[in-house]
Amino acid sequence: MIHILFELIRAILGLISIVLIVYVVISWLYAFDIVDRRNQFIRSTWEFCARVTDPLLRPLRRLIPPIAGVDLSVLVLLLLISLLQHEVTYWLEGVLLGTRGIL
Repeated sequence: MIHILFELIRAILGLISIVLIVYVVISWLYAFDIVDRRNQFIRSTWEFCARVTDPLLRPLRRLIPPIAGVDLSVLVLLLLISLLQHEVTYWLEGVLLGTRGIL
């Protein structure tokens, strides 16, 4: 049961990371006017990414102002997700192997 939870948490964090990367790439494509904003596929992908990531990015954007017009909150969130993945993996693998307790 814990193994399933372990894999589920890793999968969710991995998916959020992918959505964040897609969000950044599309924002760059928009910023450099490489894609047309009227493109339905790009717009729906952008809207999906924004709906998924904005609740996570909003608190970070309040704490971290843009530097030279660059939003660093995405980078900070990716680093936090990476750290969380590492810690969850370390803790749950220890529990599964019986080398660490809950605390």
